[in-house]
Parts: sequence; structure tokens; C-alpha cells
Amino acid sequence: MRSKVVSIEQALSVIKDGTKLMVGGFGGVGSPPSLIEGIMNKGVKDLTIICNDAGFPHIGIGKVVSNRQVSHLITSHIGSNPVAGRLMHEGELEVEFCPQGTLAERIRAGGVGLGGVLSDIGIDSVIDKDKQKVEVSGKTYMVEPAITADVAIVYAKKADTLGNVIYDKSARNMNPLMAMAGTTTVVEVEEIVEVSALSPEEIVTPGIFVKYVVQSKGVDWKWVWENQ
Repeated sequence: MRSKVVSIEQALSVIKDGTKLMVGGFGGVGSPPSLIEGIMNKGVKDLTIICNDAGFPHIGIGKVVSNRQVSHLITSHIGSNPVAGRLMHEGELEVEFCPQGTLAERIRAGGVGLGGVLSDIGIDSVIDKDKQKVEVSGKTYMVEPAITADVAIVYAKKADTLGNVIYDKSARNMNPLMAMAGTTTVVEVEEIVEVSALSPEEIVTPGIFVKYVVQSKGVDWKWVWENQ
């Protein structure tokens, strides 16, 4: 079978102006740093980003948000990135807030082909504005539609050349869910191994969900912290 390992430049060819893009990570942990850096350098704009949070100004997807390449953000919070808050209040960034667990379930639903999920989190609050409601067993729920994306970029500990993936501890976070919900999924990994080097029991994301595998260049954490 053909290897899915490509250069970062080739993988980024699927990301264009206006792309709807899922990005793994939690406050920068588990975000694909080389792909994010590549998106910044490519200069694509008007992106719709689905992510757990807005990262920090110089960490994770927050770098792309701070660089004004994002027009619409679907996320659970933006509090760690003051630039995102400023852009939202200035009308340059549309932000759709979604409770973290609900966001994860909406992405999971998109990945497994469901139309959405039912939730009562935030009902009778600002969250339920314009939401369709249904009654099940005498209880009212909001219909939270599934989320998919044109492209999902995720980060992993290790992958084989066919795109079978394993994750590292808390860096796993939403990455496996997003890997299923992207029409095209690109996995940035710390280590690429040959087929059969991974135990079937440890594989989290099967290669059928993955289009491209790229080798991570890592993060220059000294530069990051010095520029915070």
C-alpha cells in the first residue's frame, strides 16, 4: 500500500482561503506546531477554525488567530488569548461559544456520521438562543448539530506510514475526535515508523481516517516563552 507520508508543504496544499479547519490541542498541548507555523507562513485567511480554545497569543492556534487569519471561531473559550477577545469585541472575529463537552460530542457526532446530539447544558440561558428543542421522556433538550470540517490537523506521538496513530497522554485530548471529522485529515507526528511497528492494541486512530502524515519539526519553547 502507498505511504501517506508527505512534506508539510504538500499537506498544506489542502488549506486555502475560506477553509473550515479543525485544530487539535488544549491550550497548545496537542496542537500541531509545524502545521500551524506553515499556515501562518502561507498567509491563508478567512478561515473558520474549530478548536477547544483560542490558545495563547504565541502558542497553538492562537498564533493564527492573533495574526488575523481567522474570521469565524467555534470554541469552548478564548480567555487565554486576549488578542482573540479584542478582535471579537472589535467585530473582526465572529466567535461561536460551545460548552467543552458539547463541543467534543458535536465533533464526535460529525466523525461517526450522526446529525447531532441532544443536550440540556445551557438550556434557558444565552446558549439556547435560536436552538431547536425536542422533548424526550418528559425532558427538554437542545439539538446540537454535528460538526465536520474541510480539513482536520491533529498532533500525535507516533504514526506508521499508513496513518495508524497513537497519542501521548493528555496531548490526546480532542485529536482523535477531530481526526474522524475532517474530510481531509493531516496528522503531524513526533515519530514515523514502518507498518507493523505499532501494536494493533495501541492504535487509537486507524489509518482509514488519515490522508497525510507529516514529520513534526517540534517547538522552540525558549523562543515562545521569551516572546510571551
